[in-house]
Amino acid sequence: MLHDITPFTLLDFPDTPAAIFWFAGCNLRCAYCYNPEIVLGEGCIDASEALAFLQRREGLLEGVVFSGGECTQVPSILTWARSVKALGFGLKIDTNAMRPDVLRRLLDEHLMDYCALDYKAPQALMQDICGGGSESRFWESFDLLRTSGVDFEVRTTFHGGLMRLETLEMMAHTLHVRGYRKPFYVQRFVNGVATLGNLGDDHTKAVPMAYVQWR
Repeated sequence: MLHDITPFTLLDFPDTPAAIFWFAGCNLRCAYCYNPEIVLGEGCIDASEALAFLQRREGLLEGVVFSGGECTQVPSILTWARSVKALGFGLKIDTNAMRPDVLRRLLDEHLMDYCALDYKAPQALMQDICGGGSESRFWESFDLLRTSGVDFEVRTTFHGGLMRLETLEMMAHTLHVRGYRKPFYVQRFVNGVATLGNLGDDHTKAVPMAYVQWR
C-alpha cells in the first residue's frame, strides 16, 4: 500500500517528469529519518487507485519513482513494477540497498530504468544509525547495478552527531576504489522536523567537496 503520491516532480528522476509513489513501511529505523509516518504507517492507497492515477497522466508524465519507506520490502513490488512498465512509464527505484535479491529480480525482468542507492554507513555504525542492516548487502546491491548497464547514483545522509567527516571521506574513497566514478551525493540532515531518533543539532559541519556533491 502507498502512503501517498506526489503527482509531479522534475527533481527526483533525472531528465524525466515523474510522479513519486511513497510506499509505507521500512526494514530499517534510521535515526535521522524524517518520514516516521511513512516508515511506521500501513498506507491507504491501493494499486488500483495508483494505477488509475497514472492512466490519467499518460502523455503528461514519463516516469514513476518508487520511494518510501522502503519500496523493495513490499511483497508485491514486482507486480507494482510490471504494472507501471506496462503503462509505458520509466521506473526509478529509491532504496536503502538492503534487498539485493529484489533488485536482481527487477533487473532480470528489465523493470528498472534508474536507481538511487543509499550508502547508509560502514558496518560498525549500521546499528547506531539504522537500528540494524548490513553494509555487505549494500555492496551486493552496488555490484549488481555497477555491472547491469542500468544508470544509478549513490547517496548518503550526513549528521555530524552520528558520523565523523573522516568516515564520510572513507566511504567516498571506498566507492572510488570499487569503481564508482559518478557523484557521491550527500544529503543534508533535515532539522526542525520529527525524526525517528532523538537527535541533537550537531549536523552543520562542512563536508569536503573534493569527495562528494551536495544534494
